[in-house]
Amino acid sequence: MLPNFCKKLGPIHIDSIRSTINCKIVNISNDEKFEDFLGITKLKNNSISFIYDNELKISDIPLNSCIICTEKKARDLKPNQKVIIVDNVLESVAKVSNIFFRDFSMKEISDLNKPLIGKNCEIGKNVVIENGAVIGNNVHIGHGSVVSHNCTIGNKSTIGSNTFISNAIIGDNVSIENNTSIGQKGFGFLLNNNKNINIYHSGRVIIQSNASIGSCCTIDRGSFSDTIIGENTYFDNLCHVAHNVEIGRNSAFAAMTGIAGSAKIGNNVLTGGQAGIAGHITIGNNVQIAAKSGVFNSLSDGVSVMGNPAIRKYLYLKKYKKLYD
Repeated sequence: MLPNFCKKLGPIHIDSIRSTINCKIVNISNDEKFEDFLGITKLKNNSISFIYDNELKISDIPLNSCIICTEKKARDLKPNQKVIIVDNVLESVAKVSNIFFRDFSMKEISDLNKPLIGKNCEIGKNVVIENGAVIGNNVHIGHGSVVSHNCTIGNKSTIGSNTFISNAIIGDNVSIENNTSIGQKGFGFLLNNNKNINIYHSGRVIIQSNASIGSCCTIDRGSFSDTIIGENTYFDNLCHVAHNVEIGRNSAFAAMTGIAGSAKIGNNVLTGGQAGIAGHITIGNNVQIAAKSGVFNSLSDGVSVMGNPAIRKYLYLKKYKKLYD
C-alpha cells in the first residue's frame, strides 16, 4: 500500500464545490460525491480533474468522473460527460484542491506507527525521523537531517547533513548530498491582487534506485501527479526540479540546471551548467543541451542544442561564425 503524505478529505459533496467556486454543473446529480482530485492522466471513476483550454483534446475520460473546464473546452468532451464549467480554471483548481486535501496535523502524525529503521544504519546527531517513515538496511543519514512522516528510503542509500526529505519514496543505493530539500510544495498558485491562493500539492517525489542528487538541490513534489527521477540519473549541485517533472534513466544535469513544471525528459539526456528547460514540454532520449541554453520547445530524440532560445548545435555555431568571423 502506498503511503499517504497528506490528509484526503473526500468524498466531497457537489454542494461543497458549488459553494467554493462560481460554476455551472452539467450531468451531475444533486447528491453526487467525489472521492479524489487528480491529474487528468490519473483520473478514475468518482474523481475530479481539470483541463485548460490550451491542452489537446483528451480521449478515454471515465464517464463516471468529472472535469473542470471552460465552456469552450467542454465542447470537446462527450455529451454525457460530467462537467463543472468555470470561467477561470486555474482559480477553480486552486480553490477546489484545498477542500480535497490538507496537511496532517501534529496529532495525526504522532498517531502513525513508529518509524522502522533497518539493520546497520548510521544515524547522525540531531536527526529527526518522523512516524510512519521506513528506512532500509545500511542507510547513512548525516547530522541535522529530517525524514518526514511516511517517507521511504531504500537500502544502502546515503542522505547528507541538513537535508530535508518529505513526501518522498526513495529507492536503493540513492545518494542525496548536504543541504538538499526533497518534496516541498511546488510553485503553483493563483495570482490574486489581495492574497494569492496556493494550489494544494498532493503528489510525491519518487527517486528511483542508483540516482544521485547533489548538494543544495531542490526537488518539488507533484501537484496532482508525481515528480519522478529515473534510475541512475545524476544531478550536480544547485539544481532545481519543479512539480510534476518526469525524468528517465541514465541522465545527467550539471550545476544550476533548472527544469520547470510538468516537463517530460527521456533517457540519456545531458545538460551543461545553468541550462533551463521550460515547463510542459517533452525532451526525447539521447538529447544534449549545452551550458546556459534556454529550451522552450520540445526536442526529438538524439538532437544537440545550444543557445537561448536553444536551436540545433550546428545552426547555432554557423550563425556564431557569421557574426564573429
